[in-house]
Amino acid sequence: MTTQQQVSAAARTARQRARRRGILDASARLASAGGFDAVQMREVAESSGVALGTLYRYFPSKVHLLLAVLHDQLEQLHATLRERPLTERDPADRLGRTLQRAFRAHQRDPRLAEAMMRALLFADRSARDEVTVVSRLTTRLLLDASGLPEPRTPEALSAIRVIQHTWHSTLLHWLSGHITLEEAQLDVRTACRLVSGQP
Repeated sequence: MTTQQQVSAAARTARQRARRRGILDASARLASAGGFDAVQMREVAESSGVALGTLYRYFPSKVHLLLAVLHDQLEQLHATLRERPLTERDPADRLGRTLQRAFRAHQRDPRLAEAMMRALLFADRSARDEVTVVSRLTTRLLLDASGLPEPRTPEALSAIRVIQHTWHSTLLHWLSGHITLEEAQLDVRTACRLVSGQP
């Protein structure tokens, strides 16, 4: 590949990244304003300034799109952990603090949180890869937050999975109004104690 071809390829990649960023930002704005139902592909295309056909090439459905927004939000939380490292020594306390940060973000933007969780709930086989990527990132985030030493035992990894399931479930129940925020946070803290072998 010539230097000119490399420059052209880099420019195309940069444009694609910028276009994708614009799509995700537009989707998040629409979800913040009106929740899951407000995220319509035509409105996303118009708001982000891309053709509808281009949007569908990036994301086959709004479920795929909102899963990408969820992945982006998780990456931002992960970045926050790196920028503002946890000071707690106990893995349960570290995980509890991390998920407190997440709940604060959901409190600030409950409609966006509801839209992302509904996308996760409604995802079918066509979005299996996207769900897998989100799940793996969530697991990695929780493992990094826990500070558990390597190698992680099967029991520790199982505890992380239980915490992940509890986080998603309590978030859905809280957003649906079935439990209070205090109850959701207590349930998550209870699950977090599993990594320390506490009852």
